[in-house]
Amino acid sequence: MEQNILDCVIVGSGPSGFTAAIYAARADLKPELYTGLEPGGQLTTTTEVDNFPGYPAGITGPEMMMDLQKQAERFDTKVHYEMITKVEFSKEIGGIHKLYAGNKEIFARTVIISTGATAKYLGLDDEKKYAGGGVSACATCDGFFYKGKDVVVVGAGDTAAEEATYLAKLVNKVTMLVRKDQFRASKAMIHRVQNTPNIEVKFHHELIAIEGDNNLVEKAIVINNQTKETSAINVEGIFIAIGHKPNTDVFAGQIDLDENGYILTEKGSSRTNLPGVFAAGDVQDHIYRQAITAAGSGCMAAMDAEKYLAELH
Repeated sequence: MEQNILDCVIVGSGPSGFTAAIYAARADLKPELYTGLEPGGQLTTTTEVDNFPGYPAGITGPEMMMDLQKQAERFDTKVHYEMITKVEFSKEIGGIHKLYAGNKEIFARTVIISTGATAKYLGLDDEKKYAGGGVSACATCDGFFYKGKDVVVVGAGDTAAEEATYLAKLVNKVTMLVRKDQFRASKAMIHRVQNTPNIEVKFHHELIAIEGDNNLVEKAIVINNQTKETSAINVEGIFIAIGHKPNTDVFAGQIDLDENGYILTEKGSSRTNLPGVFAAGDVQDHIYRQAITAAGSGCMAAMDAEKYLAELH
């Protein structure tokens, strides 16, 4: 049986995956895209997207992803609602990469990885209950909705410090919950927090529950892990800022990752250490993590893949 070798397979279906598909399809690479377990990626968990250019009235995350998918399909991208469970990448220039969706084998000359990153949560049931009703893992996405209100930020690293100082410009008051007796953040970020008058830092405090009405957050229930005393803070927003985990487990051992599991790409390109394998979006970007930057890097990956294929002939 003759194996069908595709020019381009895209793994992941957020803004980077679909943008890569649009560009690859228009370059006649006939891409096939595998959505993974969360079609549309992290954006499908956000309600309103107000900072993506071209949507003056804003749009919901799920609607925006549907639009991107329709656009990709309009140029004959084939979308599979399946998850890539295993890969065998070639190290040769012009080599054929092999991917598996369960038992199905897929052969490709180029692969664009855009599997994104998943925000880490504390694991409280209440976090799920109030997701979209006051619990968020992205201040730049959702901070605007809390103008003039009180919010909590959970975390002790640079991400938490950045989210808190960003929110402080919009909200009435930010209470930071730090589990230990000190920050993990860099000196510069700690200074910014300390010099922001409407941020209160509670060391040795942890979030243990969330209370609210109609699935809207009203109170953060916290515990002082030294005295074991619990208290309630009246807030309307709770931002969990304990980091992200890139979705790269399936590629580990085959492709160069940094110490946190993000895919390493060549500066100014989407190229990985393997010929014909490219990475786009949050899976290789732990700095910006925005829909628009992910989309831009998806475009880069498709153009890099097209160039790679052209140079093989």
